[in-house]
Amino acid sequence: MLGLTMPIAIAFAPLAAQDASPAPTPTPVLAAGDLRAGTDLSGPWHYSIDPFRSGIAGFHGEAPDVGQQRWRDIDPRAAMASDNRVLYEFDLGHSPITTLPSSWLTEAPELRHYQGLMWYQRTFAAPPRRQGRTFLRFGAANYATIVYLNGQQVGRHEGGFTPFAFDVTKLLRDGDNQITVGVDSEASDTTVPPAVTDWENYGGITRPIRLITTPDTYVDDAWVRLLGDGRLAVDVHLDGPQAANRPVHLRIAELKLDRAGVTDANGDWRATMTAPRALVRWSPDRPKLYDVGVVAGEDSWQDRIGFRTIAVRGADILLNGKPIFLRGISMHEEELGVDPTRAMTTAAARALLGEIKDGLHGNFVRLAHYPHSDVTLRLADEMGLLVWSEIPVYWRVAWSNPDTLARARTMLAENIRRDRNRASVAIWSVANETPVTDARNAFLRTLVADVRRLDDTRLVSAALLVERSKTADHPVMTLADPLADVLDVMAINTYNGWYTQDRLTDLPTSEWRVPANKPLIFSELGADARAGFHDPIKSQKFSEDFQADYYRYTLQMADKVPTLRGLSPWILKDFRSPRRQNPDFQQGWNRKGLISETGQRKQAFDVLATYYQRHGG
Repeated sequence: MLGLTMPIAIAFAPLAAQDASPAPTPTPVLAAGDLRAGTDLSGPWHYSIDPFRSGIAGFHGEAPDVGQQRWRDIDPRAAMASDNRVLYEFDLGHSPITTLPSSWLTEAPELRHYQGLMWYQRTFAAPPRRQGRTFLRFGAANYATIVYLNGQQVGRHEGGFTPFAFDVTKLLRDGDNQITVGVDSEASDTTVPPAVTDWENYGGITRPIRLITTPDTYVDDAWVRLLGDGRLAVDVHLDGPQAANRPVHLRIAELKLDRAGVTDANGDWRATMTAPRALVRWSPDRPKLYDVGVVAGEDSWQDRIGFRTIAVRGADILLNGKPIFLRGISMHEEELGVDPTRAMTTAAARALLGEIKDGLHGNFVRLAHYPHSDVTLRLADEMGLLVWSEIPVYWRVAWSNPDTLARARTMLAENIRRDRNRASVAIWSVANETPVTDARNAFLRTLVADVRRLDDTRLVSAALLVERSKTADHPVMTLADPLADVLDVMAINTYNGWYTQDRLTDLPTSEWRVPANKPLIFSELGADARAGFHDPIKSQKFSEDFQADYYRYTLQMADKVPTLRGLSPWILKDFRSPRRQNPDFQQGWNRKGLISETGQRKQAFDVLATYYQRHGG
């Protein structure tokens, strides 16, 4: 086993102290908000660029001049026509129209590389005979968002990949309402992710916008799951004037389950119960889902939930108590096509996940490097794919900045609260390829602790870096990251043979010095290839032949790592990345996909599919 026949003792440096404050609680949560009754505000919106952010601040940082206040509830054209003293330097109501959700990068050629502030505006009719409460929910907007309704500020949100909602009950008016949204895509050294990444920064409102109605007191959050001991557990939180001491019911009709309870003074109800004997556990082979409801007074909350357990025992990952090998691949949120815009419809997600489930014989997908659309997560539930879900704590994060930590913690909480009812989610990841420092250790340890507090039923991981020996006559990699000590699953990104001088034939001799008592995933491995470029004699880099050989030899290496329990190679599909500019092969695309941007399978696709078929596919 090339030096791995005996357990290896790894001495980890102590981790710096974590932030012990409670995990953030996004308000409102609106769990399963995508299934709530409401009005879809997707469709045509006016848009206008604001590259100098004049709608946010004036020349000297003061409040913007009236003529720059994009959110004003007026008709600039009519106002200026009626009074020559009036000046407006915007007119969103007569600006170009786009269709949301989508990124503005694909709206017009001049916007292809625009990064900055964009304003969107439309009008909509208020729901007739309004009762109860009304929320404005965004699936996601990248990156910093400010929302106005009828000229009044509703709220702000930071983070490009998680949902957020605002209570707009008191701001709605009968008849037409004007909504104005400013979205700023520009990243900095203190944002999450930072400015330097290896993927396209799709600015804009990239997921649906909905107007959701609820009773005055409603189910804001509900979490129903199967515990490791085989019991069912439920946590419910009501919000509203009658949230305290309120009767509630958990109902799963197919299982003939109806459990009653009463909320406490904070509107919370927690209970555990024996799981019905008829319950079928969710798995990739049988992705059984149940219609689950929580009834509280006038409100009825619904979701479709699968029940399963995920755990580790030594070096094994256990699904429903049985060892499983994760046959997976990584995936960006980018639909097939020559001009993707990060508008992940059900059809777009199914086309990608189908390549994994049916084409590669996979049971696992790493959703990189940020939370993906709830459309994708629901399809993973339905199709039977286990999911690694992560937040974009990536590369050059401002580890010592408390505001950056607060942003990351909020994103993590929003991600977990949105998706902890998804049976497919098996692993929460807190970071990708982050160099070890004391400040980084404390930052990530805080995130790991947040995961434990928010969801103790899933595994925690992070894609780590390794140290390579400079003296050995064969590749020797040592995992010396102190974060590994607090993770359930270790994960390593490896590109030996692509970003190193190793010959591919040397890869099977690689030695991996990792702790022997935890499961390991190769969370990334890969090589670029331009679809259709062949060089069978020299097997030049960027050829399909080289990529296929890379997979053959790297998979031979993987077979010799005794604690390896999963793979998520990089990556399913070629994706846009402005940092990749080789004019012959890349032209703004990262070409490590096993399929091209239009879905053409490369030779390496069959190599991995055959390997997974041998491993139980």
